[in-house]
Amino acid sequence: MPLPPEAPLDMPEQRLDGNPPAMREVETQPPGLLVKRLLVISATAVLGLAASTDLRFQLSLDGLDTFDVLLLALFVPLVSWIAFGFVTSLTGFIKLMSGSHPGFVAVPRPREFRRHRTAVLMPVYNESVEAIFARVDAMTRSIAAEGGAADFDFFVLSDSNELHGRREEEAWGRLARTAPMRIYYRRRAENIGRKPGNIEEWVRRFGGAYEHMIVLDADSMMSGSAMVGLASVMESKPTVGLLQTVPMIINARTLFQRWMQFASHAYGHIASAGLLWWSGSEANFWGHNAIVRTRAFAESCGLPKLPGRPPFGGYIQSHDMVEAALLRRRGWAVHMVMIDGSYEEFPPTILDNAVRDRRWAQGNLQHLRLLASSGLHWTSRLHLLIGASAYLTSTAWLLLVLIQCKLGLSGHESLVSGGSSYRSLALTALYLFGPKLMALAWILASPDRRDGFGGVLAVLRSAAIEIVLSILSAPVAMVNQTKALAGLLLGIPSHWTSQNREVDHIPLGTALSKTREHLVLGMLFVVVGVLNPVLGFWLSPMIVGLLGAPWLIAGTSSRSWGDRVMASGTFVVPEPVLGSTPPHRSSRPVHDHEEAAQGA
Repeated sequence: MPLPPEAPLDMPEQRLDGNPPAMREVETQPPGLLVKRLLVISATAVLGLAASTDLRFQLSLDGLDTFDVLLLALFVPLVSWIAFGFVTSLTGFIKLMSGSHPGFVAVPRPREFRRHRTAVLMPVYNESVEAIFARVDAMTRSIAAEGGAADFDFFVLSDSNELHGRREEEAWGRLARTAPMRIYYRRRAENIGRKPGNIEEWVRRFGGAYEHMIVLDADSMMSGSAMVGLASVMESKPTVGLLQTVPMIINARTLFQRWMQFASHAYGHIASAGLLWWSGSEANFWGHNAIVRTRAFAESCGLPKLPGRPPFGGYIQSHDMVEAALLRRRGWAVHMVMIDGSYEEFPPTILDNAVRDRRWAQGNLQHLRLLASSGLHWTSRLHLLIGASAYLTSTAWLLLVLIQCKLGLSGHESLVSGGSSYRSLALTALYLFGPKLMALAWILASPDRRDGFGGVLAVLRSAAIEIVLSILSAPVAMVNQTKALAGLLLGIPSHWTSQNREVDHIPLGTALSKTREHLVLGMLFVVVGVLNPVLGFWLSPMIVGLLGAPWLIAGTSSRSWGDRVMASGTFVVPEPVLGSTPPHRSSRPVHDHEEAAQGA
């Protein structure tokens, strides 16, 4: 049979305008959490004001006009946004360098703690059948190797079309006959509510039989060690509703993927450690590579439809962050844990990443409508605001640059005129590139970490190339996200399409057809540079990035270039830990469940 006996679990739709029932006390909240958060917010405000003080003084010398006020109204929040990332990374860097952070190790997994059953859920939508079931095969064998076969069931939850579904069911049948644990397959005929609707349907039909559910994406990979360990922590911490891991990128093939994979492994650790430090028991949910307490999810996370039409009404698209907020509203702790054995894949090209980004932009901007929902923890509101703001900053940066061009061409004082404003630019650059430098220092401080990234020279070479590529791609992403925001404001919703995960190369002609706006904006900045050479000098990285966008997109989409950089020892990352053996690059051991959960 493709499915087990049903065990229904009610999942009522939540009201966002009324107070939830009485909340339980969170037992895993780290001490001093309010002080940590106030410290981060205060440091962000100080650094943001420090970077804008000279500019504010210089612009006020001859009186502030409308464009001066607009420049400051954009620059101060934007530089504060960058400063927030800098402060978060700095706290993570300090914790990791001091050796006091409990991350980067396997979560403890004593088998005597596993008293309940856990379901592993992999929602799929018209994905490569071979790739999907290869991942399922690897993960089920890894779970079995950890002794979890009797306690875990694996569900492939398909929203694919009928033809694709027949191929999936055939592949499931072949694998289920030889698998070391139970694997089930279900395809919905109606794709109501996309992925959250898929999960909700499973909860309503089968959730009553499972204490926990590990939620994956179609491109997720997790080791048996990680999954069994997460279930063990949930068993020992009854007030924890969700544990979110920090997945690293694997299976990179194109140059773009290898570049992103290096950035994820090299820079992601300190940012995640800082985020873990201040988020505590009010962490976030990223929708995959996480374990959730099934009954807590059912009682807390029945998502209502937002009033109005898409893109900002209808189904809540970026459901995960909202579900984290709703879990915490009911009193369940939401933690983030940093462990080995949690991985995901990345879109193969800049264009594919832009398609995914547009979908995320729609979902995250919906969150602005949820900020006033009753009963949410203020940190949950902060997470929702941060997520939405991330998709407004690109447009704000573009407006800032355009206002800067107007001021520069009209002879006004501006961000790039006068010695004092250079200090503002220098501090901005420090906030922007400081986290990368801190991450390099952390890597180079450990022989094991240096070896994992290919050695000192490989680390420095990879970081130098990554920084150049990041500078060139920043204006490309700025235009892509501005186009996405403009489309959403015009009422054009993103569409639910299967993700393109296999690309060998994007032809230059195709890239040219997708970057007309980039090229026009780049030529506009060239004209500005001719009229004002000083301004043109400061705009030169943007000009090169915009005019070179087609070549950047086409070149980084190439698998052959990806193979070449790897052959040269560039963008090397530590090997993934997918087997049953513990990670071999741990910073120090975790001694008990308490430390792991408190570190969440």
